[in-house]
Amino acid sequence: MAYEEIIAEVEKGILTVTLNRPAKLNAFTGVMMSELVDVFGRASSDDAVRVVVVTGAGRAFCAGADLSAGAKTFDFAARTDRPDRQAGSGSDINWSDERLRDGGGRVSLAIFECLKPVIAAVNGPAVGVGVTMQLPMDIRLAADGARFGFVFSRRGIVPEACSSWFLPRIVGISQALEWCYSGRLFDAQEALQARLVKEVLKPEDLLPRAYEIAAEIRDNTAPVSIALIRQMMWRQSALDHPMEAHKIDSRGLYARGASADAKEGITAFMEKRAPAFPQTVSHDMPPYFPWWQERNYS
Repeated sequence: MAYEEIIAEVEKGILTVTLNRPAKLNAFTGVMMSELVDVFGRASSDDAVRVVVVTGAGRAFCAGADLSAGAKTFDFAARTDRPDRQAGSGSDINWSDERLRDGGGRVSLAIFECLKPVIAAVNGPAVGVGVTMQLPMDIRLAADGARFGFVFSRRGIVPEACSSWFLPRIVGISQALEWCYSGRLFDAQEALQARLVKEVLKPEDLLPRAYEIAAEIRDNTAPVSIALIRQMMWRQSALDHPMEAHKIDSRGLYARGASADAKEGITAFMEKRAPAFPQTVSHDMPPYFPWWQERNYS
């Protein structure tokens, strides 16, 4: 997969996605947005990909939005270089226009929809969209020199990339509000204490640890089960009653219990050997999937 502002490489079932604008601290652009949306869409349908690891080139993960347009950075009605984002101004704005959608949100939704586990290896500063894009990733690891910041209030804007949905679910409403109210930078240890990240590691140990976790998933689990588990956990976290989760759990257990994967998983356990699961995400998702109603931007 050839891209301009990211690198995507698959090796032994692990897709490494590297944000690749190191001279600009991997600042987020429209090109990077489109490439990230594309690579996560491809990962879902590619059976050669079992796990995705996301990191940054150079000394940063992502320093946030590219601010090279200056004061007009987020004023798309005034930017002649982004006609694709112009949806009117003042009283003429059509609030349901697709062109209003923020780029970080498009990336977060692409990650949310992905059928493969996603691990963030945060190698350096992660600010603005550089941290909000991590929130729909499943496991976040940080180098001990990483710094984070939900800086939107200090730039006169608001959080994006669906972070008002994700962040309180991960760290709680009080911590989410304090970080977003203040817009301050904080270090990896504070991120760890608040459970934004799972582990803090030395820089040289960061990617090896991410690959260790990815290999554990790759070598021991059924791809179809992982795809279902990921969507069940994320989509059912906000249901208003456990009965709704029970319905989907029951469908999954009934469908998967009769599957070739279930037979192999049990047989491999009994025979004390590594499993060789035969089913694939591209061909063997159960008939009730996807169970959620289609949603559009309107």
